[in-house]
Amino acid sequence: MTVPTVADELIARSNRLGSDPKNTNYAGGNTSAKGTATDPVTGEDVELVWVKGSGGDLGTLGTDGLAVLRLDRLRGLIDTYPGVEREDEMVAAFDFCLHGRGGAAPSIDTAMHGLVDAPHIDHLHPDAGIAIATAVDGPGLTKAIFGDTVVWVPWRRPGFQLGLDIAAIKEANPQAIGCILGGHGISAWGDTSDECEARSLQIIDTAAAYIEAHGRPEPFGPALEGYGALPADERRAKAAALAPVIRGLASTDAPQIGHFTDADVVLGFLASAEHPRLAALGTSCPDHFLRTKVKPMVLDLPADASVEDSVARLKELHEQYRKDYQAYYDAYATEGSPAIRGADPAIVLVPGVGMFSFGRNKQTARVAGEFYINAINVMRGAEALSTYTPISDAEKFAIEYWALEEAKLQRMPKPKSHATRVAFVTGAASGIGKAIATRLAAEGACVVIADLDLAKAQEAAAELGGPDVAVGVAANVADPAAVQAAIDEAVLAFGGVDLIVNNAGLSLSKPLLETTEKDWDLQHDVMAKGSFLVSQAAARVMIAQDMGGDIVYIASKNSVFAGPNNIAYSATKADQAHQVRLLAVELGEFGIKVNGINPDGVVRGSGIFAGGWGANRAKTYGIEEDELGKFYAQRTILKREVLPEHVANAAAMITGPDMTHTTGLHIPVDAGVAAAFLR
Repeated sequence: MTVPTVADELIARSNRLGSDPKNTNYAGGNTSAKGTATDPVTGEDVELVWVKGSGGDLGTLGTDGLAVLRLDRLRGLIDTYPGVEREDEMVAAFDFCLHGRGGAAPSIDTAMHGLVDAPHIDHLHPDAGIAIATAVDGPGLTKAIFGDTVVWVPWRRPGFQLGLDIAAIKEANPQAIGCILGGHGISAWGDTSDECEARSLQIIDTAAAYIEAHGRPEPFGPALEGYGALPADERRAKAAALAPVIRGLASTDAPQIGHFTDADVVLGFLASAEHPRLAALGTSCPDHFLRTKVKPMVLDLPADASVEDSVARLKELHEQYRKDYQAYYDAYATEGSPAIRGADPAIVLVPGVGMFSFGRNKQTARVAGEFYINAINVMRGAEALSTYTPISDAEKFAIEYWALEEAKLQRMPKPKSHATRVAFVTGAASGIGKAIATRLAAEGACVVIADLDLAKAQEAAAELGGPDVAVGVAANVADPAAVQAAIDEAVLAFGGVDLIVNNAGLSLSKPLLETTEKDWDLQHDVMAKGSFLVSQAAARVMIAQDMGGDIVYIASKNSVFAGPNNIAYSATKADQAHQVRLLAVELGEFGIKVNGINPDGVVRGSGIFAGGWGANRAKTYGIEEDELGKFYAQRTILKREVLPEHVANAAAMITGPDMTHTTGLHIPVDAGVAAAFLR
């Protein structure tokens, strides 16, 4: 039987604690364990500390997420510590305390774990613990709830000095199992990993039980008339109508991806009389406000306010929010402060409807919303027992514009070409559409896989990475209601739509005299009418966002080439091709580019060809169906077969950052068919 190592026990404990949201939020908190290992230079035992490094998440932490430091060198920094005014310099010094190579970079909380004299330490951000930490009488509540087993530590920004503070308090209180960190969270320690974990859970569960037993029943005050949740269908419809406008406002300084939730905890908070006061106070825990900004933007209209009135008021509130944020920055910025990072809200609350949260990608947007739910829970607990009193704006600014935080942001990788863009691709569960969706996701886009077959759409979305990258929706593009429902789903999933690819299609290869009216109508309904309906619904969203956009039509070389026995398909492709020109002219004033791609016959991986069209085209040309790809290739100038990936390349290029001044263009992806040259 293998005996778990110190690191193994630490990882297991961290994963257990981090997987339960009552213990800590995503990427919040850190854990550590001390032990010995052999110094490869001297051959002697050396005392080490394994501690969760910068970034990462306790619930999914692995050994590569740990920093390993020599304890003697880390504690030796006490003698060279220059004082709280220069404590940021200590983070760079941690690098000189590392043992071996690899692992994560040490975080700002490393001092807490190294300087406190305990073999195992947890630092967590539980809602119940932060509720006590943000109550105006937090020290008294800590004493009343825990006696002398848990000690109050006054607010101090995370860093070397906080580590010294906790170490001193633990030494002065040998009976204590942990502490409440004012405005911040909790810490617990133990002689074994199991004891440390048990003490962390004891603090969290005791705080939660005390709030439940002693808290007043309406911590947010009575219900506010007219601010209750709308019925579900009405709520979602209003959210879909407001989302593009809100996303556009939140993207004034930089494009953002959105996330929407109408969770009961949000709707209940917004239905209460005290929500305006509490929301204005902002969040307290650094992990919260670094993701949610110091406060949300709150629509101050009742739930039944019209969409038009709500939009008008949101725009007024956004203007004021930006002024307030600029004033906040100006009030606390110093000569050495980083430049303002944007004055738009990360959280927008709409009574009766729900919460819109924003970030540079879907995960960041979703997590921002989750953190604000944590903040609501914290406010509920604090108000149930006392009065919610977060740390001051000056302290918030000191962390939000911390040089160390700025350095972390600067280390982030350069965004991909389609980052912050939401792509809606029809017919995307297979063939050309799937190849385009795959390429756009690889370039950083959030992708909506729209297809007639919902199960296949969802399967394709799962292959691309799941709901933080792609979602699958049902879309009969010939049905206006189904198209609008699919666009609404896209808007609620990612905040809006920036890029449409009209790819859904089918073909029945028949000569004129064998083409029925039903054949004609079916192909025109799916491609000509379907492209029109999707473009129309998407254009409404793009115009509301005021962020520009792209519409791409996957037309065909047949839109300009008169091939045999193909009257209905070629005619509808010509219809699509002219829609490109018409919409390019009409939508240009809104910054929306409209372009087309004209592929030659794509045989391999094509849903159209697999559906029988390939057999008909092969019969028309007098060849075997499995020779069709080679046949098409040989009639081209380049003698190359066109694959779905080649069409995807063109879609990524024409919608990318290098083609910002091109609209109304048709790009041939046909390996060179002279008869289809554009004139």
